[in-house]
Amino acid sequence: MNHLLTRARRIASLAVACAALTSLASTPSQAAAKIQRLVSPGGIEAWFVQDATVPLIAMEYAFGGGASQDPAGKPGVGNMVADLLDEGSGDLDSRTFHERLDRRAIELSFSSARDYFRGSLRMLKDNKDEAFDLLRMALTSAHFDPTDVERIRAQMVSGLRRDSTSPTALAGRKFLEVAFGGDHPYGRPSTGTLDSVPKIDVADLKDYVRRVIAKDTLRVAVVGDVDADTLGKLLDKTFGSLPAKANLAAVAEVAAAKPPQRAFIPLDVPQTVVTFGGPGIRRHDPDFMAGFVVNHILGGGSSSRLYREVREKRGLAYSVYETLMWMDRSALFIGNTGTRADRAGETVDAIEQEIRRIAEEGPTQKELDEAKSYLKGSQMLALDTSSKLAQALLQYQLDRLPIDYIEKRNAIIDAVTLNDAKKAAQRLWGQGLLTVIVGRAPQAAAQPAAAPPTAN
Repeated sequence: MNHLLTRARRIASLAVACAALTSLASTPSQAAAKIQRLVSPGGIEAWFVQDATVPLIAMEYAFGGGASQDPAGKPGVGNMVADLLDEGSGDLDSRTFHERLDRRAIELSFSSARDYFRGSLRMLKDNKDEAFDLLRMALTSAHFDPTDVERIRAQMVSGLRRDSTSPTALAGRKFLEVAFGGDHPYGRPSTGTLDSVPKIDVADLKDYVRRVIAKDTLRVAVVGDVDADTLGKLLDKTFGSLPAKANLAAVAEVAAAKPPQRAFIPLDVPQTVVTFGGPGIRRHDPDFMAGFVVNHILGGGSSSRLYREVREKRGLAYSVYETLMWMDRSALFIGNTGTRADRAGETVDAIEQEIRRIAEEGPTQKELDEAKSYLKGSQMLALDTSSKLAQALLQYQLDRLPIDYIEKRNAIIDAVTLNDAKKAAQRLWGQGLLTVIVGRAPQAAAQPAAAPPTAN
């Protein structure tokens, strides 16, 4: 059964059902006033916004753990669990489970992020009872049927084989390995490897669920057309029978490797990919918001310095970006671009030059004012649907931010001074870069890529 096609049909059905009713959700300031801290009769806590604008309910939730709980020799276990939880549970086999989702246009998905095992549920209001019950079944009685396990394993291996020839995938994996080393969970690929995925067995999957899926680390955000009493009962029915406490392996604090360092992976492709970055700023560090604002100036979009210098002035790449990434036990900044093989050296030089310049000089007052204006205004678009708002509310919980953070955010941005931004720029980029380059060796870059063999 093609579950990707099935999921696409569910999404299309849901969109069609609500097309005539769709309108913008509340603005951030309006949404913030409505955010409730709901505690169900059974003690399940959620951040909740009741919104009857359209007859939809969106729920985002997460359990502590994620890919960091994969066994050391078997990265990819959490990712495999995420792909299998909806492949049959309770008295429903895989086909029947997906037919139930499809018939009611219910969107249900799971993912294993670096520190969290996350899930998403979206449905029409009238289908809420069935949607929440299917989620309950997936979390508490997944089958892990050998036939389904082998089918999902084959899909994962196929994806990993494609990644083995993808310069972007190779660069991303190598960058994390350089930054954190192979012994820390953050340095291992969350999707697994061609060596690890074939070794994962059903016992590994069940053990992961037993250790990770529990109430004490659960965080929930719900936005939509449901009242608090009804939602409380739904949360208890869905999550109430889960184990009380997770059994998580400790994850050590880790600092990203000190720049400058450079790694090269030879790959005979026309376009060279460059991934670059270095130690970042943790979410609760006093310098975080200054770093967030100055990072937008450097690499946050089509008005950024990197975009202007690398693409517009020199025509070296179609796009270039740079962003902050924070985890529970560390933080990075990371960027990426792709360029013609024979211009890779020039592209890296241009990036490093701009990094040095902003580290030494910082931004201008005009750049700072424009970045603040953009970051404040863009949040309204970032929260313009129930799903986006639910995702944001969940992330704020995972980041351990206050429930009124949406209201406070703009004032926190406004409080960033030019001196704060200069200090953050020096802290982020003053040491240089960790750089991973994937493409043709410099001596071969000036030559055409090898033509593929032709059939005899």
